[in-house]
Amino acid sequence: MTGPAAEYLAHGVAGRHTDLPETTAGTVRLDVSGNGSTEHWHLTIDQQTVRVTRSAEEAELVVRADREVFDQLATGRTHIVGALLRNDVTARGRLPLLTVLRRILPGPPGARHPRDVARQEGR
Repeated sequence: MTGPAAEYLAHGVAGRHTDLPETTAGTVRLDVSGNGSTEHWHLTIDQQTVRVTRSAEEAELVVRADREVFDQLATGRTHIVGALLRNDVTARGRLPLLTVLRRILPGPPGARHPRDVARQEGR
């Protein structure tokens, strides 16, 4: 798989995510379909650290979508919950992990965290 989703999953997800709660732990498998095949990405989340492998191993949460949808998620052009509500994404398993996945995926281009905005304004 090539494109924004593959690039983000291969190079932008693994590592420490300090915005995740320290007690968060779980596994997520992303099933990316396109061109008549499905690619699998397995995320292991533990103590604010995310590990990424290319594996079809079973996970607590399995998220499926077309490559185009994952590309939009990986570039922040769409939100995981919105995509789920539009049926662009399907999910099965431990659904609270979707909120963790939402924090791992990038926000909209040009978006700023409210705390950063407040600091800049001197509040």
